[in-house]
Amino acid sequence: MHKTINHMVSRRNFIKAAGATAAGLAISSLEGPEALASTAESYSRIPGANSKVNVALVGIGFRGEQNAVSFDKTGLMNVVALCDVDMGAKHTQKIMDRFPKAKRYKDFRKMFDEMRGQIDAVVVSTPDFAHFAICMRAIREGISVYSEKPLGQTFLQNELLIKAAKQHPEVVTQMGNQGHSEANYFQFKAWMDAGIIKDVYAVTAHMNNDRRWHKFDPNIKKFPDAQPLPETIDWDLWLMDRQWHDFSDKFHYGNWRCWYDFGMGALGDWGAHIIDTCHEFLDLGLPYEIELLKATYHNDYFFPMSSTIKFRFPRRGDMPACDITWYDGVDNVPEVPKGYKFKGVAADIPTVNGGKLKPSKLTPGKEIYTNTYIFQGGSHASTLNIIPEELEKQLAAEGKLPEVPQTTSNHYANFLLAVLGKEKARSPFEKAGVLSEVFNLGVIAQRLGHGFKFDRNAKEVIGDPFATAMLSGMPPRKGWEEYYQI
Repeated sequence: MHKTINHMVSRRNFIKAAGATAAGLAISSLEGPEALASTAESYSRIPGANSKVNVALVGIGFRGEQNAVSFDKTGLMNVVALCDVDMGAKHTQKIMDRFPKAKRYKDFRKMFDEMRGQIDAVVVSTPDFAHFAICMRAIREGISVYSEKPLGQTFLQNELLIKAAKQHPEVVTQMGNQGHSEANYFQFKAWMDAGIIKDVYAVTAHMNNDRRWHKFDPNIKKFPDAQPLPETIDWDLWLMDRQWHDFSDKFHYGNWRCWYDFGMGALGDWGAHIIDTCHEFLDLGLPYEIELLKATYHNDYFFPMSSTIKFRFPRRGDMPACDITWYDGVDNVPEVPKGYKFKGVAADIPTVNGGKLKPSKLTPGKEIYTNTYIFQGGSHASTLNIIPEELEKQLAAEGKLPEVPQTTSNHYANFLLAVLGKEKARSPFEKAGVLSEVFNLGVIAQRLGHGFKFDRNAKEVIGDPFATAMLSGMPPRKGWEEYYQI
């Protein structure tokens, strides 16, 4: 017991030393977009859009490959550097072949050292736990940064990224929740402005597809046994600031998302694509309570087979208190209102390591409950529908549903245009970091096996020192402490 308490105290001191508690952060709304098609041809009509941003890509396999291709299609990017801890792997070859003139690095620190002044922006597509140090280094160098969601793996990391971004307003930041630049985002805003969406008191969010860890043994007593290390990978650097683990393919090649030490489970993977618009436009901020209603086969190593988590948000101005209840797991499908229609997986959802998600009983998405209407929404760019369908048709016929303007750019182009000073980034760290903190709190509940109350202003867990310690997670390995200093 004494060792545990001492460890908790050291973590608490670490939080204090790193400045984890920041002033309250306001979530700002975006100005309405102009109506232009989001194609490479349309970008050329924007003044100055023919300029290109010198970009470094960090993490170029799997999701990194998809991001690289999407950025390249904008016609606004000039790739000057490629960085990956496994440049000899099969999954990194395509991007190296696509950008043969770019300088190549294994270590992002060496890249920043040697290419100072040559990089305008960096795209971070590494595993969740590896985002933080790269993003912090980029911001300190005055380099704009696009990071995959979620931002930080811990609440502390997100706090520090938010503070760093605010201290460097010249740096453009963007989190990779692509729905923030598609019809889903602009429809939600237009319908709120028109009073169609108002008085939201509950949201049900769900992602019920099969996950990697559903095949794991929940009676696990230790981490996987060590396996021979591939010759091409720098495993020490892959671990970044996390505690040491021997190499295992059960950690690598996308499996990292399963483990508490490396990933954020289904909530961290899909939450930013499902509840992001609710979180922003309903001005939810941080919850005051997190209830863990279900955690099937809870264990100390990887995420439950299924989870139900309720996030409780207080009144905000004239908006009522609101609960968001999250469901994941193939056997954990929530009840849906009469008139719900299964839509399958949206076409814009990226493949998962080369394979499409298999359909589940429900479309990954959400139902939004108000005093007037019930809305059904999907993930990513999917738009909302009013339930039942006949009611939406009636409102449309009566001219009560406003026209939704098109965006000037997709999420990738929006970031690059923001770097060029032509647009405003739609998902900056000051905004996306708070959303990511909501997921951090949910993961803490999953890991502890119980819920807790949270002080939104002090940003502290109430009456639970174990949960409070987990806001920062384990202190970084030796040599990585500098990234936690503001």
